Amino acid sequence: MKVTDVRTFVVDCYRTNWVFVKVYTDEGITGVGEGTLEYKEKALCGAVEHIRDYLIGKDPRAIEKHYHAIYRDAYWRGGAVLMSALSAIETALWDILGKSLGVPVYQLLGGKVNDDCRIYVNGWFAGAKEPEEFAEKALKVKEKGVTALKWDPFGKSYLQIDNKSLDKALRCVAAVREAVGNETDILIEGHGRFDVPTGIRIARELEQFKPMWFEEPVPPDNIEALKAVRDKSPVAISAGERLYTRYGFNALFAARAADYIQPDVSHAGGIGELKKIAATAEANYISFAPHNPSGPVANAATLQLAACCPNFCILEIMLTDVDYRKFVTDENLVYENGRIKIGDKPGLGIELNEEECARHPYVRHDLRHYTGKLTDIRPPKTEFYF
Repeated sequence: MKVTDVRTFVVDCYRTNWVFVKVYTDEGITGVGEGTLEYKEKALCGAVEHIRDYLIGKDPRAIEKHYHAIYRDAYWRGGAVLMSALSAIETALWDILGKSLGVPVYQLLGGKVNDDCRIYVNGWFAGAKEPEEFAEKALKVKEKGVTALKWDPFGKSYLQIDNKSLDKALRCVAAVREAVGNETDILIEGHGRFDVPTGIRIARELEQFKPMWFEEPVPPDNIEALKAVRDKSPVAISAGERLYTRYGFNALFAARAADYIQPDVSHAGGIGELKKIAATAEANYISFAPHNPSGPVANAATLQLAACCPNFCILEIMLTDVDYRKFVTDENLVYENGRIKIGDKPGLGIELNEEECARHPYVRHDLRHYTGKLTDIRPPKTEFYF
């Protein structure tokens, strides 16, 4: 079997653009991956083109060999753009290998540990601005049987937060906690906003609401800063969505800077690399909770890891999305009681609809995190998609 082509499909999805990668072979077997890199899609597509030059004519089933060569020969190794391109292609190669053997990818990684996985939802808060609006939407989430939900209540703050803004954020957390009760987990997103003293201050304020974790309290560039917050935080700290490869996570493990790790299959190196990161976390008794806010292909890939990692804890998933998500792939999520069933189709168990992708071409979107428009992530009247 030889690779004959590699193509990217950039699909507008309102808040950003999904970037799907498809690898074609001379035996008609294709594989899909996802490298959705918010707001840097053009750079990502260029990086995929470089990898395409290497991959054409090679056997796609030699995944470890290709991963090593592509990572090594980038020379300027690491970083969001190069790693997202490599992650997407690596995932597509696993899809091809699974299909060629007629088994799900998780079977190639040691078999199932879990038949389904617990989820926490993101995107449920679309359009909410005031604490009461967050509470109303959270109650609807609970009524759907969801047992955990995450959001960022901190507006447009960066590094520090003034007392008025912090008061509103805490009122928002209090309103959601009251709406869903103590039986539902709440997870507080920091988006790498704060400096060390502010992160510690917020963590201490959050303790009263019993969050499952406080995520990414400081920017991702300095593991020692993250450790400084964790050392003084009364609540669990999660991090890792903006770390790449086992090498980046090795520093986090050595510092014991987080209680939950959140590598993203679209950025940290793909399925094989996340399996290695999860195994190292397991040896350190750290829970594996993959970052997964992107499109359907990344979700399918992450479910393969949820199936086969013993220290898997909980999976992020978008509760709302653009209404055409269901046409872009043949994704078929089976949801019940706050959990998603892990399927048994060969490969990733998902196929891309190229014609539907072409109907939603690239649209420029800008980062919302520090503009006060963080909840403007969906079209008006968006419904739950599963």
